[in-house]
This record gives sequence, structure tokens and C-alpha cells, in this order.
Amino acid sequence: MTGTPGSPGSPGTPEAPGTPVAPEAPVARAAPARQMWPLYAAGFTTAFGAHGIAANLGGHGGGAVTSLMVLGGLLALYDGAEVLLKPVFGTLADRVGARPVLLGGLVAFAAASAVYALADSPGPLWAARLGQGAAASAFSPSASALVARLNPAAKHGRAFGGYGFCKSVGYTLGPLLGGVLVWTGGLRLLFTVLAVTGAAVAAWAALAVPVVPPLPKARQTVLDLARRLARPDFLRPTAALAAATAALSVGVGFLPVSGRTAGLDTVATGAAVSVLAACAAVVQPRAGRALDAGRLTARGGILAGLLLTAAGLGCATLPGVSGVLSGAALIGTGTGLITPLGFAALAASTPAERLGQTMGTAELGRELGDAGGPLLVAAVASLTTLDHGYATLAVLLAAAPVTALGRRAARGPGPR
Repeated sequence: MTGTPGSPGSPGTPEAPGTPVAPEAPVARAAPARQMWPLYAAGFTTAFGAHGIAANLGGHGGGAVTSLMVLGGLLALYDGAEVLLKPVFGTLADRVGARPVLLGGLVAFAAASAVYALADSPGPLWAARLGQGAAASAFSPSASALVARLNPAAKHGRAFGGYGFCKSVGYTLGPLLGGVLVWTGGLRLLFTVLAVTGAAVAAWAALAVPVVPPLPKARQTVLDLARRLARPDFLRPTAALAAATAALSVGVGFLPVSGRTAGLDTVATGAAVSVLAACAAVVQPRAGRALDAGRLTARGGILAGLLLTAAGLGCATLPGVSGVLSGAALIGTGTGLITPLGFAALAASTPAERLGQTMGTAELGRELGDAGGPLLVAAVASLTTLDHGYATLAVLLAAAPVTALGRRAARGPGPR
């Protein structure tokens, strides 16, 4: 058996499902693909569920969506639950083990999806969206922690590249496949598919993902946690991940607006968003492999990704289809660089016994970027123009790499 593109690596002799990995023994080789793909499928599930429903609620919510305020509330439920609960479930994963939290979250996601699939009315829709968000808060950071725990540090780039690739596929297919499902059988069919998907991935993970026991750890006070989260090796990757998610959300949400202004039809604007998502999906596993091979450093790759993303936002201000497409391609490429390198950097700087807490808190940063980016651009655009909104976010993203380059130039060339 050989590793597949985007998979974590070539398999060795795998542990049987349910066999604990000794907590005192460091992982010596990459986990086999059959153990990693259920984790990648969990990443796909949360991305597909979030975007598949969000993209179709407004047009197909039936009697449940009676106003823009109601639509906004339904959309905010999922993200709001993630913002509040991801750090909590990440800490729980460190305490009881990431595998049970992963499995429990997937089962809860299936159950929450079934709530609306079985009862087509406004009340169950609100309950289903809240339940999906809470469940994703459990299995998403747990999957990230397991990706790190099951692979040695030298393979983290490739492992997180594959994980990010599958999430990008979920973000891409969510609006498209979700739209087809809703057109075929209404919103209840989409929720039914999500219920089946969550249950299937839970069963797959139960069979294939080994038990990874929680590691012993020293008692941590709130002050200890605050100090650890205030360290540069946590703040910098997390800020970069938040910036990448902000730019991605802005691209998905506002590039179609720019496309319509340029005279493009809905098919063309949808294609532009697909270009963004496709670039992000293609780049992530390649960036991860380059990191593992030593051809790329996490810091250099993240800075380059921020510059590319800022350049993409700048291109979005150009008139016509060329501005929209070049902006989409550069934003997708830049965010595709940042995402696996950011998570790999976090995993490398975090004690193994705190991985769940770190990943959950980093995911909180991404959620804040997901909400903050569009809000910033919308606020600036409401006062000026959308192009000024793009430019404002571009300047913020370019500030860190430009500052880093300036400091390097001030220090002068290093020793030969």
C-alpha cells in the first residue's frame, strides 16, 4: 500500500483499532493512510455541513426563514457555538482522549442533523443548527489533535496538508452539492445526507482510528494557560490562520459581488469562487510536503502566504473579470500556504498533552477571522466602496510580512 496524494504518508505496521498508542512512546513513523482518512473525512464533514446549509438557507429555508434577521440568526448559531465551545472540547480531548470526543461529536452531529430531517418545521431547524455547531466544536479540534498525535513532527506538514485539502473540498462542494440536494428534495434531504454522513464517518473512525490515551500533564492554572497562549509561538500562527480565514471568507462572500459589478453572470461568479477554493485545496498538501522535506520553513511560508493573499485582495480591486479571477487565484493560493503551515507550527510548539486545548483555541481564532474579515470589509465598503474594503484588509495582512522584511533588512546580511 502506498500513500495517496494528500494522505499522511506511507503506512507501516498499523495499530489495530481500539489498541492504545503508548503515551510514553513518541510516534516514530507516519500513521497509515487508513487511520488518517477518517480524520480527513471529519474535516470534510464540518466544512460541507457549514457551507452546504449556509449557502441554501436563504433561498430554500421555506417558512423557517421569514426575514434577513432570522437568516442571520440561523447562520450565526453554527459559528457562535463553535466560538464558545471549541476551546472547551479541545481541553476535554486532552483530559479524556481525543478519540472519544471525536466519535461523540460525530454521533451528535448526525443526531442534530436528523432532528430537522425528521421534523420539517422552524423550531427543529434552529435546534438542528445549534446542535450541528456544538457537535462540530467537539470533533473538529479533536481531529486536528489526532492528526498531530498520530504523526511524528517531521510529517506534520504533509498530515495537516491532507487534512486542509479535505476541508477545502468540503467548502467547495458544500454550496454546489448542497444546492443540488436541496433542488432535488428540499432542505430536509440535505439534512438527511448530513445525518448519514456524520454517522458513517463516526463508524469509520471507530473502526480505523486507534485509541490515543491522554498524556499525563502537570496541573495548569488559568494564569499558566494565559501565559502559554500569549507566547509568540502560539499567537503568530493563530493570527496568521485567522487572517487567512478572514481573507477566504471575504473572497467567497464578496468576489461574486465584484463579479456582478463587472457584468458577470451567476455561473461565472460561482466559477470564480470555485477557483479560489480549488487553489486552496491544491496548494495545501504540496505546502505540507515542502515543509516536511525542508524546502520551506513554516515562518517563511506563512509570510509568503500573507503577501500572496494581500496581493489577491489588491487584484480584486482591479476592474473586469481579470481582477476577479486573479484575486480568487491568489487568495486561494495564499490561504492554502498558510493553513497547513500554521497548524504544523502550532503542533510543533505545543506539548503533546495540550494539543487538544491548543487546536481548539486556534480554531477559535479562525472563527473570529471568519466573522471579522467580512464585517471589516463590509463596514469600510458601506462608508466608501468595496474596493476600499479589499484594500484595507490587504494592508492589514501585508503588515506582518512587510515588517518582518524591514527588520531583516535593518539587521543586514547574516554571516556567509
